[in-house]
Amino acid sequence: MRRLPPLSAVRAFEAAARTENFTAAAAELGLTQAAVSYQVKALEERLGAALFVRERGRARLTPLGQRLLPTLSQAFDSIEAAFASHQAEDESLLTVTTTHTFANTWLAWRLGEFQLEHPDLAVRMTTSNEVIDLRSGDADVAIRAGLGEWPGLEAHKLMESDFTPMASPECIAKFERQLGRSLQPADLPRLPLIGPQDEWWTRWFSDAGVPLESHRPRGGIRLDSQANEGHAAMAGQGFALLTPFLWRGDVAAGRLVRPFELTSTAGYAYWLAYPPERRMVPKVKRFREWLLAAVRQAQEGVQDGEWREAYA
Repeated sequence: MRRLPPLSAVRAFEAAARTENFTAAAAELGLTQAAVSYQVKALEERLGAALFVRERGRARLTPLGQRLLPTLSQAFDSIEAAFASHQAEDESLLTVTTTHTFANTWLAWRLGEFQLEHPDLAVRMTTSNEVIDLRSGDADVAIRAGLGEWPGLEAHKLMESDFTPMASPECIAKFERQLGRSLQPADLPRLPLIGPQDEWWTRWFSDAGVPLESHRPRGGIRLDSQANEGHAAMAGQGFALLTPFLWRGDVAAGRLVRPFELTSTAGYAYWLAYPPERRMVPKVKRFREWLLAAVRQAQEGVQDGEWREAYA
């Protein structure tokens, strides 16, 4: 166990000794002169020896004070450098954790825009569907789907996580040829569905007025994220429930078709979350402002019928 005197007293002594003035030390430390004097006196009593000879307008060091000052100043310089190094490193790198789906369908396509606007800031994106502790230092901000109720975190709603069936144009054309007409919602339970066990299918069929008692969806492939389901749908493997906002670039490019206007929701949305004490950290503030503006601009593009995607 370290047997150190109170660091507040040591800090007061170092500042007073370096400036040779209790008033200047008080101004540097944000204390009153009386508080600095009290701290130094407490340290002298602990040492059993005087550290200063008080003179008018000056605090002259005793031989003991002169011997202690260089070592203590060096120690405080090392502490300051350690924290400054951490702060510089912390401010130079922004780590964003998000879901596989949000990363692959939306954020990865746009993160370079943020980087270009802030060339002094390195940006790292990690993908995970697991809940992580943002206070552990593994990430600065998180983008997650949910109800926005994460205790101890500040959350900003980005977009609704609604869903509707989508498939490749070839897939839809194939089944419409077989039926001899346009697809209807009641046809889907008999067609290949991606992730048919997903409870969202039940909700969408219910909203579409399709009873499932006599026509349960056939067995189909199950994938671990909407991102993978969307790519499977583009590959012609069946119909996937997808969030229109995230896939509108693929719809515009003709890789996916949305056969029905109806969308459903389970009340979920995508949220930006971070610890409230990090709210005004410059890199967090800059990313929050950029992300909210980028999502708003993209949503306005959808409302205006404009597709502002940059897919290769």
